[in-house]
Amino acid sequence: MQQIFNFILKNSNRLLFLLLLVISLSLTIQSHSYHKSKIISSANFFTGGIYEKINNVDEYFGLREKNNELALENARLKSILFNQKDTTKLPKIDSIKGVKKVDIIVSKVIHNSYSIQENFITINNGAASGIKPNMGVINSAGIVGIVDKTSKNYATIISVLNVNSKINAKIKKSNHFGSLVWNGKSTGFVQLIDVPRLAGVRKGDTIVTGGQSIVFPENIGIGTIENVYTDEETNYYTLNIKLFNDMTNLGHVYIIKNKDAEEIINLENQNKKDE
Repeated sequence: MQQIFNFILKNSNRLLFLLLLVISLSLTIQSHSYHKSKIISSANFFTGGIYEKINNVDEYFGLREKNNELALENARLKSILFNQKDTTKLPKIDSIKGVKKVDIIVSKVIHNSYSIQENFITINNGAASGIKPNMGVINSAGIVGIVDKTSKNYATIISVLNVNSKINAKIKKSNHFGSLVWNGKSTGFVQLIDVPRLAGVRKGDTIVTGGQSIVFPENIGIGTIENVYTDEETNYYTLNIKLFNDMTNLGHVYIIKNKDAEEIINLENQNKKDE
């Protein structure tokens, strides 16, 4: 305490000067609107900058939650899109069970292989979420693959970059069908085989999912034609397709739950038994 008093007595002139300076500045600011506005603007700029930095930090740590919210919203919109044949009509709802014919389950990729011949993807949802084998998997860019196996909380997906993958696809402008396969070479390209020669094809044409599949809704984007080859043995076209999707960088995916798929499969299996 004695040291404080000694400091005040020793610097009394300086302290008095600072006090009078603060009082004079305060009176000047209060009595002149121009000076007052400048001080307020400077204070707002300073505090605003601090708030902006704090907000940026909050937004950064909230990105995961925002991404999950966006994925859920995308799933809802895709569910509506896949359930309406005509964009001018509302999606049809099953009046008995109150569910859409196609539902979307959101999941996240936790492992993705793309450098071998038989590539698989693992997601963090499984049977407990309603996921079953042979369900189609897509994301915002296009198709990803087909569910292979499930456990309670996880599922594996046969990637389109798998030499055993075979998906019904078509040329969008002409509706000519073929089988989508992968030759095991490039992660950016797949092949559409068995395309009839009468189909008019050219580089840049869009390839989408076909209507003969119960796994994927029709017209989901796959990619564009990069090269056209003729198979000398079958005399059919083989098309090299540049994928819309970057299969080396997958985040959230959407699993397509077709309510009618099981009924169709059972019916087709019954027909095979009758034969």
